[in-house]
Amino acid sequence: MKQNPLIRVENLKVHFPLYSKGLFRKVVGHVRAVDGVTFDLHKGETLGLVGESGSGKTTIGMALLRTLKETAGNISFSNSRGVVDLTTLTGKRLKKFRRHMQLIFQDPYASLNPRMTVRDIIAEPLECQTRLNKAEINEQLLEFAARCKLNLEHLRRFPHAFSGGQRQRICIARALITRPEFVVYDESVSALDVSIQAEIINLLIKLQKELGLTYLFIAHDLSVVAHISTRVAVLYLGRFVELAPTSDIFFKPMHPYTRALMSAVPTVDGTYTFEPIKLTGEIPNPADPPAGCRFHTRCPYSEALCRQKIPIWRQVATDHFIACHRAEEVLF
Repeated sequence: MKQNPLIRVENLKVHFPLYSKGLFRKVVGHVRAVDGVTFDLHKGETLGLVGESGSGKTTIGMALLRTLKETAGNISFSNSRGVVDLTTLTGKRLKKFRRHMQLIFQDPYASLNPRMTVRDIIAEPLECQTRLNKAEINEQLLEFAARCKLNLEHLRRFPHAFSGGQRQRICIARALITRPEFVVYDESVSALDVSIQAEIINLLIKLQKELGLTYLFIAHDLSVVAHISTRVAVLYLGRFVELAPTSDIFFKPMHPYTRALMSAVPTVDGTYTFEPIKLTGEIPNPADPPAGCRFHTRCPYSEALCRQKIPIWRQVATDHFIACHRAEEVLF
């Protein structure tokens, strides 16, 4: 791995207040959506982020893009101009910096303005973020439309005239036209048919190589994550339980929660198979997480130490991190 990451996240926490009922409301607690995660994102890589619904995946993405205010922690961004502390950016400074970070939304139908043509939708970020003249904007517009396989006729139409896959190509072109360095994909292919998903994923990989992009890829579909990701982080109830290269996560998982997730991936290849692991119970309430290891309420290997002490986030192999008291003791 490179020594200087594009993005460095240290002990990130995002808590949402809970208020009492009545006229004079008071803060009575907090939902700990993200509760202390640390990781690096290196230039040109894709970090897949997986976990059950409600584990905090989208919250991490929104915090990195500064659309949510962090409760604690540091987020730094390294580019050609030096290191920028994203947590200190506000107002005009934040608006100016947003061209370096973009988001592709989950729903390609709701994320496009139905009253704007495709040309205006894609060109809008340049008009807001740069001082380019119309000719320069049109030149870049045609370049990125071609990269995303949109032709001149497409640019004259409105979003309602396109399929889901074509709309997602429009969203990608709109996000990349400012030439960002970092892009968050929040379930960006989950609403598409399987064949269209493959086309979009291959397009994302191609654009990443051509433009030197860095991705945070949030998804539930583990087969898609395996195809596009360089590394994978497994999130449970606001905390990372495992972070490793994709091959290690899928074929050599060490945490019991990761193992349970991987056992649920359907496969036609008999070389790598896991016996299905059925987790009992539901994910705990993030407003009242259990003491000790947060997974101990559902873990078949938990013991007294797991219920009392929070596991340390530690490195167990090259680029392989885990938070588990019994990772080396128990042969999963």
